[in-house]
Amino acid sequence: MSFTIAAANKHTVTNRTATRAAYYARVSSERQTDEATIESQVAALRERIMTDGLAFEDTAAFVDDGVTGTTLMRPGLEQLRDAAYMGDIQKLYVHSPDRLARKYAYQVLVVDELRHCGVEIVFLNRAIGTSPEEDLFLQMQGMFAEFERAKILERSRRGKRYAAQRGLVNVLSGSPYGYRYIAKRDGNPASYELVSEQEAVVRQIFEWVGRDRLSINEVCRQLKQQGIPSPSGKNSWNRSSVWNLLRNTTYCGRAVFGKTRTSTKDSSVSGTQQDALPRGIVL
Repeated sequence: MSFTIAAANKHTVTNRTATRAAYYARVSSERQTDEATIESQVAALRERIMTDGLAFEDTAAFVDDGVTGTTLMRPGLEQLRDAAYMGDIQKLYVHSPDRLARKYAYQVLVVDELRHCGVEIVFLNRAIGTSPEEDLFLQMQGMFAEFERAKILERSRRGKRYAAQRGLVNVLSGSPYGYRYIAKRDGNPASYELVSEQEAVVRQIFEWVGRDRLSINEVCRQLKQQGIPSPSGKNSWNRSSVWNLLRNTTYCGRAVFGKTRTSTKDSSVSGTQQDALPRGIVL
């Protein structure tokens, strides 16, 4: 009996000494800003793992394709963190720190968490160590990545604002009910195309409210009785869907870009002054 136990313990120790390698790759949704695709990242990571002579299994590949690095809520990253917590990996290969996260604070959080789980991290574009100089360089890379993303967002905002001032509809988030969005192609600008079935529904809703003076609740009941699906495809309409449709200025031939924005509340500005602020650009 004692011999069997000793053999089992020896086998367990042998498995633990084998380094279990994994890699993480990510490409954001803004593909035009990424020089490398997921495939090129994966190829470089696999080549480095083979060069280091480590064993690798397909289950140790964690990938987020088309996911922004400004959030930690990413399927591939969450699976990686779970695997690290369970002790399934000992060495992680990543192309660069900004693939883990675009925000420096998130980089520090993920790196510290993985190190706490006993995971050694290898960045292909630089060596990582424990000296203060190397930690400082990692911090600088994180801050530069965050600064780079801020510049990209600012350029995108300016470009969309300029396109809106020229009357281009491709800056809008989507087409309203009753229209179909036609993407830009062959040098022709993006446009809206009427959907005849939905157009009749829109006209009917405006007639019910403007001419027949029906309430929004009654409009919802009429639409359900006629079996007309909602914009989301449901069998019944809700009040907010009808109300938003009635308020949409697109049906008056006036689409607006930038109606909402994020800002901090200024107690020194009165409500009247805040209401006077520009709300958007009319296309």
